[in-house]
Order: sequence, then C-alpha cells, then structure tokens
Amino acid sequence: MDVDIVKKAFADHFEGQCAVYASPGRINLIGEHTDYNGGFVFPGAVDCGIVAAILPNGLDKVRAYSVDMNESAEFGLKEEDAPQQGWAKYIFGVCREMAKLGVEVKGFDCAFAGDVPLGAGMSSSAALESTFAYAINDLFAGNKIDKFALAKVGQMTEHHYVGVNCGIMDQFASVFGKKGNLMRLDCRSMEFEYFPFDPQGYKLLLVNSVVKHELVDSPYNKRRESCERVAKALGVETLRDAEAEDLERIKDEISEEDYKRAKYVIGEKQRVLDVCDALIKGDYETVGARMYQTHWGMSKDYEVSCEELDFLAELAEKCGVTGARIMGGGFGGCTINLVKEELYDDFVSAAKREFAAKYGHEPKIYDVVISDGARRLE
Repeated sequence: MDVDIVKKAFADHFEGQCAVYASPGRINLIGEHTDYNGGFVFPGAVDCGIVAAILPNGLDKVRAYSVDMNESAEFGLKEEDAPQQGWAKYIFGVCREMAKLGVEVKGFDCAFAGDVPLGAGMSSSAALESTFAYAINDLFAGNKIDKFALAKVGQMTEHHYVGVNCGIMDQFASVFGKKGNLMRLDCRSMEFEYFPFDPQGYKLLLVNSVVKHELVDSPYNKRRESCERVAKALGVETLRDAEAEDLERIKDEISEEDYKRAKYVIGEKQRVLDVCDALIKGDYETVGARMYQTHWGMSKDYEVSCEELDFLAELAEKCGVTGARIMGGGFGGCTINLVKEELYDDFVSAAKREFAAKYGHEPKIYDVVISDGARRLE
C-alpha cells in the first residue's frame, strides 16, 4: 500500500501532522469455519492491508475520509452516534469497543486506503478494525491494551456494529502476524504458536474467481447455529470437544443438514493438526492432500463453495497442483493453492484460459507473501 497516497489524502482533507498505521489482510492455509467452533486455525498475515493517517482533532467526533470510496463520514463517539455508511461503522465500532475497555477515546481526523483485494476472502474488514484498534491504543491509551484484547475489539465490532457473528481468527492474524511465519491458534484456549513457513520449491498463490454470489439469508450465521445445535445434542460446549464417533452416535437424533455441518468441522479440526505435523517434517504432499480434503468438505458437507470454486479446485488437481481449496467464508472469492515452482506458469495460464472459456472472465492471481501484523509506520 502506498503510504504517500494516504498522507496526501489526509493533507487534502485535514490539517496537522498525522501518524501512520497499518494492518494486513490474511490468508488461512487450513482450518476454515473452525474458529467459532473452538477449534484450530492456521493463518498468516499478508503483504497487503489497510493504511491510515490519523491525528487527534481536539473535538468529540471522528472525521474520516475513505480514499477507496472517495467518501467522507463524520460521527460522534456515543452509542447513539452510529454513522450510516457501512465502512464508517467499522471505525465507529472500534471506537466504542475500545471505550468499553476503559480507553478515553477522543475525536480524531483520519484518511485511509487499502489494497486487500475486496471479496477475495482476505479480511479487509479485520485489517481495517486492527488498524484503528492499534492506532487508538497508541494515541489514547499509551499502548496499555494487549494484543489479544485488540483482536477481540475487532471481533466485537463485527458482532455488535456490523452484524456478523464471526470468530477471532481474522483479527488475530491481522494483529499478531509475523513475517515468514504462519500461526496455529487454538480458538478455545487462545494459545498460539508460530510455524516458520518457507516452502522451498513451492509457491503459495490465490486464484480469485472474482465471483461473489448474493445470498438471501445469512448462511454464515445459519451454519454456526447448526454447529451449536449439534454441540448441544452431544452435551459439549463446542464441536472442538467432539469426535467422529460421537457424531455417528447421535446421527439419527439430528437433521441431515446439521450432521453434515458437524462432520466437516470435526474433520477439519484434525486436518489442521495434520498440516502442522507435516510442515515440521517438510512434507508438503500431506499439506496439499489435506487442503483438497478441506475443499471438498466445505463443498459437499458445509456447502459454502460454489460452481466456480469447485471448477478451480478440480482444475488445480488436473494441473498437478500439490494442494488447493476454497479460502474464506465461501460462496465466491478465492482458492488458495500450494504449487510446485516448475508448475506455476502452466497452472496460472491454464487457470486464466480455462476459467475464462467457461465463465467469461479471467480469474485474478495473487502471489502470497507472509508479512507482519498491525504496526505504526511513522
């Protein structure tokens, strides 16, 4: 992200010497839809994100300018002051959640922009939340709020001000990211471990279908409710505490849909652990095999894939790609692919050619560079 663009936008709309903050988007190698089930996830921060120029303004309101939307918003800091613009609700929510932690949040001016590909499942919203949580902590709280609390601020912003009942993974990855490392997060205990990720001879890339299917209901929340019903039927707090045989035992007592959702989540818990073990051994073939298993579990059991993403996963397998799967919440967006370097060019050209022939437009290709988390730039 070009810091100069953001600083110029700030200078065009406001006065004074701003501070500049940044937070990244994220990829998740494996462990999808497990975070709100108390399981494991395996994300890493990427080298694209949100950059914000911020300066306290001595007022009791926030004046914000979105470079990408070419739009301004102004709002107070009390609960009843919520702005109308969707993007501004994220900043407002972070201000409110930081205030709930005892931070005396004061008014500020800000301009921000991002280069996280929208709709690609890379969590531009978490990058936005983390940038402002980190900045408010730095500017108004003397950095007394710890990083886990900052990640939680982003999650609670989604819950209370955006209406998405998400888990903690996206915000965690955005805050805790470390260059050259993926992170295994236990979403129940909040313990995490860095795993060096430097796959010699392989590349990690995203293939963005540039498709986002409009959905009439909230499939994310509905799947969460399915998982909670099965956990209740099993007498456990979350599906983290369930094994495949437990699920089979109550199969006749739950709906087929709830059974399929739980089957995917319980299987995914083990796949993350398998990938961690495989990475320690440098066994990328096993990593890739688990990625494919995750894709088809998400497609057939969790039913959050779509025709275009299934096509990309099948194409990857046909091209000899080591591993591929849908990444993110689903219903469009990207596949994440682990590709041997010697197959990279052929796979990228085949993906562009064959996808365009079938769907009328080329997918977008993004190389993944694992990067650092939320920080102050200057």
